[in-house]
Amino acid sequence: MLEELIRSWDGEEVVVRFDEPTGTWMFVCIHSTARGPAGGGMRMKVYAEPGEALGDAMRLASAMTLKMAAVDMPFGGGKAVLAVPELFDGEARRGLLLRYADLVASLRGTFNTGPDVNTSAADMDVIGERCGYVFCRSEENGGSGNPGPHTARGVFHGIRASVRHVFGTDSLEGRSVLVQGLGNVGAPLAAELAAAGARVLASDVVPDRAAGTDFVPAEEVIGTECEVYAPCALGGTLNAETIPRLRCRIVAGSANNQLAEPEDAERLRAAGILYAPDFVINAGGVLNSLGAEHLGWTREQIEERLAAIGDTLAEIYARADAADMTTEAAAEQLAVARLA
Repeated sequence: MLEELIRSWDGEEVVVRFDEPTGTWMFVCIHSTARGPAGGGMRMKVYAEPGEALGDAMRLASAMTLKMAAVDMPFGGGKAVLAVPELFDGEARRGLLLRYADLVASLRGTFNTGPDVNTSAADMDVIGERCGYVFCRSEENGGSGNPGPHTARGVFHGIRASVRHVFGTDSLEGRSVLVQGLGNVGAPLAAELAAAGARVLASDVVPDRAAGTDFVPAEEVIGTECEVYAPCALGGTLNAETIPRLRCRIVAGSANNQLAEPEDAERLRAAGILYAPDFVINAGGVLNSLGAEHLGWTREQIEERLAAIGDTLAEIYARADAADMTTEAAAEQLAVARLA
């Protein structure tokens, strides 16, 4: 199955290593270096089988290529997935991270790694002990730290642009926004939305995280009435079964791979729901980390680029309306043009 997946992929390179001490499969997928070295996070997760992990890495790497191009970053797209039998801690985790660092270092700058699901700035500090091709180390170790708040800031600007497109004004005063997942991105996003006057509804598998908001149980998220649905947990929440049950005007959140299949973009359009393509709206983290650590951007320059996520989405929405196409197709068209 691994061989079939690799042969069918349109990316540039797949690196596979099995870590015998922990029983972990390491996959590094480099989709494109057309605009520069590939950049992407490292996801650590338990999968049913190695092929599922490789497929995840490939999809995420492809989306990173589109993300970098859509927000005009001089990098390509890549992703790493560590398919672990369990989530390790202590010395077992440290050893695994150091061996992963050796793998990334062996690629000699073709791929730059950062945090993703179940990995953190502290993990990047460990990787940085043996590998220079890493971003989002802790600030005390010379990095840009946790990318979550910066991703949230970009999503906030994206929501404002989406609200302006649908309702004619970008004011969030009194707008109902359902944030699904109050982790590194969802929590600061919910706080920023509340500060802007929005009515924040929130859902999380840990209900205590939703204190101070209108709590929505996980099983009731799809079908809860709101103006903006912001998926900020894992992807795949938008599919043939859930889209007809949505009761919102806008979908705009940070989760990767929100569409279960390409046809879901047309399903959203047919339902009259404006969709903010995830690879555009969730680009704030890479703008901050790669901008600060690799491009030397100032805080003011980064904030300008985060705000520009809203401008990019406005351009995508205008393209989609003019060409009578989905917003996903319009975003891909913009990214592919920049890749060319």
